[in-house]
Amino acid sequence: MTLSTEESIEMFGDINLTLGMLNKEDIVNKEDIYSHLTSVIQNTDILDDAIVQRLIYYASKDMRDNNMLREIRMLAGEVLVSLAAHDFNSVMYEVQSNFRILELPNEFVVLALAELATSYVSQSIPFMMMTLLTMQTMLRLAEDERMKGTFCIALEKFSKAIYKYVNHWRDFPYPRLDANRLSDKIFMLFRYIMEKWAPLASPMQTLSIVKDHGPTVSLLLHREDFRGYALGQVPWLLNQYKDKEIDFHVTQSLKQILTAAVLYDIGLPRSLRRSIFINLLQQICRAPEPPVKENEMEASSCFLILAHSNPGELMEFFDEQVRSNNEAIRVGILTLLRLAVNADEPRLRDHIISIERTVKIVMGDLSTKVRNSVLLLIQTMCEKSYIEAREGWPLIDYVFSQFATLNRNLEKPVKTNFHENEKEEESVRETSLEVLKTLDPLVIGMPQVLWPRILTFVVPAEYTEALEPLFSIIRILIMAEEKKKHSAKESTALVISTGAVKLPSPQQLLARLLVISMPASLGELRGAGAIGLLKILPEIIHPKLVDLWKTRLPELLQPLEGKNISTVLWETMLLQLLKESLWKISDVAWTIQLTQDFKQQMGSYSNNSTEKKFLWKALGTTLACCQDSDFVNSQIKEFLTAPNQLGDQRQGITSILGYCAENHLDIVLKVFKTFQNQEKFFMNQCKSLFSGKKSLTKTDVMVIYGAVALHAPKKQLLSRLNQDIISQVLFLHGQCSQVLGMSVMNKDMDLQMSFTRSITEIGIAVQDAEDQGFQFSYKEMLIVYMLDFIRDEPLDSLASPIRWKALIAIRYLSKLKPQLSLQDHLNILEENIRRLLPLPPLENLKSEGQTDKDKEHIQFLYERSMDTLGKLLKTMMWDNVNAEDCQEMFNLLRMWLVSQKEWERERAFQITAKVLTNDIEAPGNFKIGSLLGLLAPHSCDTLPTIRQAAASSTIGLFYIKGIHLEVERLQGLQEGLESDDVQVQIKISSKIAKIVSKFIPNEEILMFLEEMLDGLESLNPTCTKACGIWMITVLKQQGADLEDQVACATYEVISMGTSVTGLYPELFTLLLKLVSCTLGQKMPTCPWSHRRHVMQQGEQQQIPDPCRLSTATLKCLQAQAMREGLAKESDEGDNLWTLLSSPSTHHIGVCSLARSMAVWQHGVILDIMEQLLSSLTSSSENYRITGAAFFSELMKEPILWKHGNLRNLLILMDQSAWDSNATLRQMAIRGLGNTASGAPHKVKKHKQLMLESIIRGLYHLARTEVVCESLKALKKILELLTDRDVSFYFKEIVLQTRTFFEDEQDDVRLTAIFLFEDLAPLTGRRWKIFFAEEIKKSLISFLLHLWDPNPKIGVACRDVLMVCIPFLGLQDLYGVLDRLLDQDLPRARDFYSQFCVKLAKKNQEILWIRHTHSFTFFTSTWEVIRSAAVKLTDAVVLNLTSQYVELLDRDQLTTRLQALRQDPCISVQRAAEAALQTLLRRCKETSIPL
Repeated sequence: MTLSTEESIEMFGDINLTLGMLNKEDIVNKEDIYSHLTSVIQNTDILDDAIVQRLIYYASKDMRDNNMLREIRMLAGEVLVSLAAHDFNSVMYEVQSNFRILELPNEFVVLALAELATSYVSQSIPFMMMTLLTMQTMLRLAEDERMKGTFCIALEKFSKAIYKYVNHWRDFPYPRLDANRLSDKIFMLFRYIMEKWAPLASPMQTLSIVKDHGPTVSLLLHREDFRGYALGQVPWLLNQYKDKEIDFHVTQSLKQILTAAVLYDIGLPRSLRRSIFINLLQQICRAPEPPVKENEMEASSCFLILAHSNPGELMEFFDEQVRSNNEAIRVGILTLLRLAVNADEPRLRDHIISIERTVKIVMGDLSTKVRNSVLLLIQTMCEKSYIEAREGWPLIDYVFSQFATLNRNLEKPVKTNFHENEKEEESVRETSLEVLKTLDPLVIGMPQVLWPRILTFVVPAEYTEALEPLFSIIRILIMAEEKKKHSAKESTALVISTGAVKLPSPQQLLARLLVISMPASLGELRGAGAIGLLKILPEIIHPKLVDLWKTRLPELLQPLEGKNISTVLWETMLLQLLKESLWKISDVAWTIQLTQDFKQQMGSYSNNSTEKKFLWKALGTTLACCQDSDFVNSQIKEFLTAPNQLGDQRQGITSILGYCAENHLDIVLKVFKTFQNQEKFFMNQCKSLFSGKKSLTKTDVMVIYGAVALHAPKKQLLSRLNQDIISQVLFLHGQCSQVLGMSVMNKDMDLQMSFTRSITEIGIAVQDAEDQGFQFSYKEMLIVYMLDFIRDEPLDSLASPIRWKALIAIRYLSKLKPQLSLQDHLNILEENIRRLLPLPPLENLKSEGQTDKDKEHIQFLYERSMDTLGKLLKTMMWDNVNAEDCQEMFNLLRMWLVSQKEWERERAFQITAKVLTNDIEAPGNFKIGSLLGLLAPHSCDTLPTIRQAAASSTIGLFYIKGIHLEVERLQGLQEGLESDDVQVQIKISSKIAKIVSKFIPNEEILMFLEEMLDGLESLNPTCTKACGIWMITVLKQQGADLEDQVACATYEVISMGTSVTGLYPELFTLLLKLVSCTLGQKMPTCPWSHRRHVMQQGEQQQIPDPCRLSTATLKCLQAQAMREGLAKESDEGDNLWTLLSSPSTHHIGVCSLARSMAVWQHGVILDIMEQLLSSLTSSSENYRITGAAFFSELMKEPILWKHGNLRNLLILMDQSAWDSNATLRQMAIRGLGNTASGAPHKVKKHKQLMLESIIRGLYHLARTEVVCESLKALKKILELLTDRDVSFYFKEIVLQTRTFFEDEQDDVRLTAIFLFEDLAPLTGRRWKIFFAEEIKKSLISFLLHLWDPNPKIGVACRDVLMVCIPFLGLQDLYGVLDRLLDQDLPRARDFYSQFCVKLAKKNQEILWIRHTHSFTFFTSTWEVIRSAAVKLTDAVVLNLTSQYVELLDRDQLTTRLQALRQDPCISVQRAAEAALQTLLRRCKETSIPL
């Protein structure tokens, strides 16, 4: 790491400081010091030599100090070794100087030498001979166990360093040294240790020798003369396998020796090799304790080395050992073989057959661990192509057999430890499955091993769970072969040859793959794999299918890409493929065999599985395609007489006969009729007595008739329906409902369910026949049956599915002809609604269930029943072409939609949402206004389900009218209604209202409002609030055409006497908009005369004034708001409403109204501001003025700036300040000025934008109110700015301000003078001279207006004079000006006289200029100003020097004064006379003729 100069200086200073601390005797902190030094040294590239030498000294000293703590000595040694990177020779010299011949060295000196040899091999080798010679003289001196261990460590490190040099001497930067001399010394040291120390060594010392053993023996093996001795020491090492603490180090040393033996190509003696095999295997297969992981890994590495050097002998050893029944040994050997195979050792490939045979030896082992190990080994062998074509198949077969073994083993559980056995078997199954998933069938040799025998696993049921990887293997094999066919001249096509195994027939493959394909619709990969396999197997199934499947199977697979599809649709597609395939094959014998194969699979799947249900239908479809009538006849008879072979006999026989009837209706009905006549159905209605009976019951037969009708050809069905099907079903039902020939109220649920199912399917079949002329004569009778079933169900529970199923039946029956009357429809619907909606809450219903499964079933029935009722209502409503009839049917839900019980409301709304979906077509004149008013407020109901259903229904109403809304946005809002936060609900409901309200037909708005008003009187508080919001939103959107009606409707909301807190922002902004938009308008009276009158009797007018109507409503709202603390009394009192309703004073009224807002309710006020913000960009000029006036007042409130983001408001107000309408400009400029009070920081931030807009207002000379507002705004803003902030605009502001000193409007004059005074501190250096000149020009105005008719202006002039005279250097005039502070003002003549006397002494030029500036004031409209101007002129003339008197324009002055002698005001006349006399006198004094 390279350091900068500054860093280096800092670092050296740090080391010097540290060295100073090391010199102290205190050893407490030395541990930390040395740790710090180690880090610094190792991370520094360059160290000062002096520092290095000092560090070497201190580190060496402390390392050798026996009084130091051992930890400190070790750290000192580390520092010393680290310093070698900076000065190796000095460090080595220091250590060697303390390592002397025939002297027992310090322990840490030896360790330092060892570490130097390890860390700096290249530099250490030249010193190694000297070190070893010295060490040789020391061994016999070592008696302490620790010292002996230290020498062993040193020998270990020295041996490693020399070993590295011996094998890599070319990489060292100096001429080759004689390594034999070094190894000679190592040999002598090692022999001494082994002969003298090893026999009597303690466990700790033995560990040190063991660690030294591997590196030393490895080094000695490079010398032929030492090999015998070195290998002779290996048995000693093997004998040290005694303790887990030492075993790892023994194995580690052994690994080093074996590695060296391979490096030097040394063959170990056979006896030694066997001893090594045995000892290493014990380390891996240690029992009863498991081996230490590190030791096991090292031992495994040793075996890998042995597999490289002696693979044949190692396999013989494994073969011998694996024949024992020892589980641990077998598992260990299999694991080692797996590692060896995975290492891909080339020499091991010559022994593939040996490995396979070793595996086969243990295939019969029932141990779970052994079986798992075998499977993992087979997996690796497959990956690395260690499977031989002739011998490999049993290994693959073993994988499948282990998968299937689970099923066989668990079918006969052992009584004891069953769960443990189950867990172990499951682990084998998972392993075998994982092997199959990772199997690459294209690895060299694998195709020949697998094909075609792999097909034998497709059909057996026990391999079902393994089909996914199995299909993948088969598909890869076939596709690879297909690729070869197209790319190679010679094909190596996969051929089905039976060989030694029996392969499945084409019919078996087709039957199995079709059935397994069924779960593909649920996303199961096994199913997708099956259909994918079918795609590439047509030639194997039947040659005639090639072309058909080439077209049909890609179409079949397309819906599965990336998503699940409907199970029913997928089933239909598969059955259609089966039909087309059988028609294409057109082989009766082939079809008969397929039928038999379908039957053979009956026991392979559970009765409730999708596969089993499909299997029945596929079998029925196959029979339907069979052209052998006798065979079909015999099969039907077989199924009828022995249905138990199908599993679930009712489902099985029903599906088979139903699908068979598609092409063989006559055969099915004939055989079925014969079967009925032959069977004796005595007492079958009590079939519970015959549980386990293997024949069909009457209820089974009823269900079969329904299925036959459903699948029968429609043209044949209708002609045989009444006599051969319906009559039979009714007959059977009647029989089952009789006991001893007498009819009874039969409560048999199975009977009712079977009868209902049969009737439903018959209804569907008749509907699908689409025969418009067919009249179903049994329709009313069957509907009555269904209604009776529903009536019999209890109103306090929902344990049976009768309601649900009967509703389905009624729905389909209702569509058939003859058409039911409206009253019939209403009766049916009302009966069903009254049997479902009043049920107790769902949780209460579920509480009847005793188990979780019971509760889930009840919930399932509840959801299905409600869904079906919704579909029934939807069907009956929208099949009707009369809009009024539709409304009548919907009205059946009204009382439930507003029920006081929220669970009843919830059900009603869920049904409504089902009815008002977007996939229906309503009659053209269907009205939605009333329904919208009924449903929309419930978007804020108490339950999220009601809120979402209400929103869904509201949106659905517009789709019914063909109005397409913002679907994605509305869906997002609808999801948000799940929130329990009432404010969130209200906000979302408001947003929905804003989106949809503009689409309500105009002619239906009144109906909507009427419904909303009814809701205000009857709904809960939150829904009531929603009513108000929806009303307001709709009225805002479409109120332009209904302005008087809007005011009437809104008055209804307020006059209810309920709180307006929640609705106040919306109501306020609506009414203020109405007041603004109706200013000056006249229109007819409100048509809602039947409702409350907005205005009292005495207030009625001959010509209605809608603005006054709106104002009265707003007044009512404000009164209520004051009661609720949302507003305060206006500073205008009742005059506010007069101001508000007059076009000329409207903006004044709005400002007063804004000031009456309760700003402490900042949340409410910010809502109002947010809703009113759009007014500033409205197309209505009146409304823009209203908004600007309102905001202009509120912008001075800091609390609103604090809690609201008003930046956009500031921008809009700035834009309005440039509007052509003067009133709008005035209000906008006022708002900008008020920002100085509300948000001073915004003024600084947006000063340029604001100054430009306000200064522009000073040029609006036609409207002084704009000018005055601009002057006031500038005054407020400039108080917050510095001279730098306004420097660019200073000159323009000054010049424009001066133009208004003489304005006729007092307010303008006063504000201009105030502003001029405020400009004085902002001159800065740049504008100081300019401002002084402007003061000279303005001085006459300030002096004269001291006696302005408006006293406030006089005071302002006095103040501005006090500020301005310093700019002229006239501070001496302060004394005169102070007289103006007296309670009684001096007379003008006296003041001017004194002022001019002082001024004459100070500046005659300024005094002289005053007389020229006074001429314009002689014609002032104010008498007092004319008089003051003359008196000032008199004083000026009197105090001018002779020089300046000569400069007077005597003729003009004389003429003007003489004219003023005729002024109507006597005061002016007298002043003029006196001034004229003064002029004459002064002229005489200076000898100037007049």
